[in-house]
Amino acid sequence: MAGLCLALGAAVVALHTSAVDLRWIHSVQKTEWREHWDLTKAGLVVEQAAVQSSGAGMDPGPDAVFRNGFWVWKPRLPPQPQLTLTRSPFTPGDWHLCIKGQCRDLGSYFPGIGPEQAVTMEPCR
Repeated sequence: MAGLCLALGAAVVALHTSAVDLRWIHSVQKTEWREHWDLTKAGLVVEQAAVQSSGAGMDPGPDAVFRNGFWVWKPRLPPQPQLTLTRSPFTPGDWHLCIKGQCRDLGSYFPGIGPEQAVTMEPCR
Protein backbone atom coordinates (compact mmCIF):
# COMPACT_ATOMS: atom_id res chain seq x y z
CA MET A 1 0.00 0.00 0.00
CA ALA A 2 1.23 3.48 -0.87
CA GLY A 3 0.36 5.09 2.48
CA LEU A 4 -1.74 8.07 3.50
CA CYS A 5 -1.65 11.52 1.95
CA LEU A 6 -3.09 14.89 2.96
CA ALA A 7 -4.44 17.10 0.18
CA LEU A 8 -5.38 20.77 0.15
CA GLY A 9 -6.27 21.73 -3.39
CA ALA A 10 -3.29 20.82 -5.57
CA ALA A 11 -0.90 20.60 -2.59
CA VAL A 12 -0.30 17.03 -1.39
CA VAL A 13 1.74 15.84 1.60
CA ALA A 14 2.66 12.15 1.91
CA LEU A 15 2.54 10.96 5.52
CA HIS A 16 4.54 7.75 4.84
CA THR A 17 2.31 5.69 7.10
CA SER A 18 -0.77 3.50 6.89
CA ALA A 19 -2.05 4.40 10.38
CA VAL A 20 -2.85 7.71 12.03
CA ASP A 21 -4.44 8.95 15.23
CA LEU A 22 -6.67 12.00 14.90
CA ARG A 23 -7.30 14.18 17.95
CA TRP A 24 -9.38 17.32 18.32
CA ILE A 25 -11.37 19.35 20.82
CA HIS A 26 -15.14 19.23 20.29
CA SER A 27 -16.51 22.68 19.42
CA VAL A 28 -19.42 22.56 21.90
CA GLN A 29 -18.40 20.10 24.61
CA LYS A 30 -14.79 21.42 24.74
CA THR A 31 -13.38 17.96 25.53
CA GLU A 32 -11.03 15.79 23.51
CA TRP A 33 -12.11 13.23 20.91
CA ARG A 34 -9.63 10.70 19.50
CA GLU A 35 -9.82 8.21 16.64
CA HIS A 36 -7.33 5.66 15.32
CA TRP A 37 -7.53 5.05 11.54
CA ASP A 38 -5.83 2.33 9.48
CA LEU A 39 -5.46 2.22 5.72
CA THR A 40 -6.63 -1.14 4.36
CA LYS A 41 -7.31 -2.44 0.86
CA ALA A 42 -11.00 -1.62 1.48
CA GLY A 43 -10.27 2.00 2.49
CA LEU A 44 -9.76 3.93 5.72
CA VAL A 45 -11.03 1.97 8.73
CA VAL A 46 -11.62 3.50 12.16
CA GLU A 47 -10.29 0.96 14.67
CA GLN A 48 -10.94 2.88 17.87
CA ALA A 49 -12.61 6.05 19.12
CA ALA A 50 -12.34 7.70 22.52
CA VAL A 51 -14.01 10.70 24.17
CA GLN A 52 -13.35 12.32 27.53
CA SER A 53 -17.03 12.93 28.25
CA SER A 54 -20.39 12.59 26.57
CA GLY A 55 -22.88 15.19 25.42
CA ALA A 56 -23.46 17.58 22.53
CA GLY A 57 -23.65 14.79 19.95
CA MET A 58 -20.51 12.98 21.03
CA ASP A 59 -21.83 10.04 22.99
CA PRO A 60 -19.59 6.99 23.28
CA GLY A 61 -20.56 3.78 21.51
CA PRO A 62 -22.75 1.19 23.27
CA ASP A 63 -19.76 -1.08 23.99
CA ALA A 64 -17.54 1.72 25.39
CA VAL A 65 -15.38 1.15 28.44
CA PHE A 66 -13.92 3.87 30.63
CA ARG A 67 -10.12 3.71 30.51
CA ASN A 68 -7.51 6.31 31.51
CA GLY A 69 -10.00 9.20 31.52
CA PHE A 70 -11.66 8.33 28.18
CA TRP A 71 -14.66 6.33 27.01
CA VAL A 72 -13.14 3.95 24.44
CA TRP A 73 -14.92 1.80 21.83
CA LYS A 74 -14.76 0.38 18.29
CA PRO A 75 -17.11 2.36 16.02
CA ARG A 76 -19.30 0.46 13.58
CA LEU A 77 -18.46 2.38 10.43
CA PRO A 78 -17.73 0.90 7.00
CA PRO A 79 -14.38 1.61 5.32
CA GLN A 80 -14.16 5.18 4.01
CA PRO A 81 -12.49 6.19 0.72
CA GLN A 82 -11.27 9.43 2.36
CA LEU A 83 -11.73 11.69 5.37
CA THR A 84 -12.39 15.42 5.13
CA LEU A 85 -10.83 17.36 8.00
CA THR A 86 -12.47 20.77 8.10
CA ARG A 87 -10.79 23.32 10.32
CA SER A 88 -13.23 25.29 12.46
CA PRO A 89 -12.85 28.70 14.05
CA PHE A 90 -15.18 27.47 16.82
CA THR A 91 -12.79 24.87 18.25
CA PRO A 92 -9.97 25.70 20.62
CA GLY A 93 -7.06 24.52 18.50
CA ASP A 94 -6.47 22.53 15.36
CA TRP A 95 -6.76 18.88 14.38
CA HIS A 96 -3.80 16.88 15.68
CA LEU A 97 -2.41 14.09 13.51
CA CYS A 98 -0.32 11.56 15.40
CA ILE A 99 1.93 9.01 13.71
CA LYS A 100 3.74 6.51 15.93
CA GLY A 101 3.22 8.78 18.95
CA GLN A 102 4.50 11.94 17.23
CA CYS A 103 1.72 14.57 16.95
CA ARG A 104 1.51 17.65 14.72
CA ASP A 105 -1.18 20.23 14.11
CA LEU A 106 -2.87 19.89 10.73
CA GLY A 107 -1.93 23.48 9.90
CA SER A 108 1.78 22.66 10.21
CA TYR A 109 1.53 20.56 7.04
CA PHE A 110 0.15 23.50 5.03
CA PRO A 111 1.62 26.83 6.19
CA GLY A 112 -0.83 29.67 5.58
CA ILE A 113 -3.92 27.44 5.59
CA GLY A 114 -7.07 29.37 6.47
CA PRO A 115 -9.21 28.68 9.55
CA GLU A 116 -12.13 27.14 7.63
CA GLN A 117 -10.28 25.27 4.89
CA ALA A 118 -10.70 21.50 4.56
CA VAL A 119 -7.90 18.97 4.12
CA THR A 120 -8.58 15.54 2.67
CA MET A 121 -6.86 12.46 4.07
CA GLU A 122 -6.83 9.58 1.60
CA PRO A 123 -4.67 6.81 0.17
CA CYS A 124 -1.70 8.19 -1.77
CA ARG A 125 -1.96 7.68 -5.52
